Amino acid sequence: MKHFFSILLFLEIIFMSCQTQSRVTVLKLAHALDISHPVHKGMVVMAEKLQEKSRGKMKVDIYPSGQLGNERELIEMLQIGSLAMTKVSTAPLESFVPEMKIFGVPYLFRDEAHRWKVLNGEIGNRLLLSGQNYLVRGLCYYDAGSRSFYTKNHPVETPDDLGGLKIRVMKSITSMEMVKCLGGSATPIPWGELYTALQQGVVDGAENNPPSFHLSRHYEVCKYYSLDEHTSVPDILLMSRAVWDRLTPEEQTWLQEAVDESVLAQRQYWKEAVQEALKVVQEAGVQIIHPDKTPFREKVIPMYESFKGTPIYDLIQEIKAIE
Repeated sequence: MKHFFSILLFLEIIFMSCQTQSRVTVLKLAHALDISHPVHKGMVVMAEKLQEKSRGKMKVDIYPSGQLGNERELIEMLQIGSLAMTKVSTAPLESFVPEMKIFGVPYLFRDEAHRWKVLNGEIGNRLLLSGQNYLVRGLCYYDAGSRSFYTKNHPVETPDDLGGLKIRVMKSITSMEMVKCLGGSATPIPWGELYTALQQGVVDGAENNPPSFHLSRHYEVCKYYSLDEHTSVPDILLMSRAVWDRLTPEEQTWLQEAVDESVLAQRQYWKEAVQEALKVVQEAGVQIIHPDKTPFREKVIPMYESFKGTPIYDLIQEIKAIE
């Protein structure tokens, strides 16, 4: 009998060991983008790399197209730990993490090379981790290019052309202030409601990057796209701090490595998507305008002045100083 119980105990230990070895950590990732979007494609690469690096011990389930909620709702789900990961623009994130206001400052970066030098450097990393006190952790930046104005009835060639126009913006105080400085009337509207709002004349235009303008089909309503490139608001892959802290150090390493590799793939997807977007909208009759950016830069100088005496102003100076 004693021998029998010894065998049972041994088998139980083996069974528990097998269960532990076969345990799969599943991370739920939700976002609001269409599956054809280059940022979604980047996250698919991340999920594939993670499964490969962990040898099947970790898995990411992706829920696209706003299935689980809008960006604000998804951030709140991260804070309470009911969702592991999401992709958000830094614009709505500024309501949760004040430091993210920096990305809404127009003409902050001199060019694309300067932008990536900042994002890939100490400042970028510091900003990714700035949400930890707010229960979220940034894992990487995905390329979201530059945002420009598109309108229904006439082109925006100078800031004066925005006078009297209702322009849709993200729910971001910084975005609203920027449009106000340029002479327009900022109107926050959820992304999913914007096509109808443009059709019905609730707003006269909006601002976004070329792939979003294309994939949203807003070009069917707005026939003028002015590439003033006022802001470069990156997308952030964001994780619940509670979920991150539950991962083992090995799991954290696998995840971060998979994320880092996906960034390179996503940037290539982005370049291809920008070229395709501009080609498609032009063929659909959209007039592409390349305005002189100098008057736009001059118009937003008061925004810079308004930040004096705040940490955002100090951060602006820090970013401008990077060569």
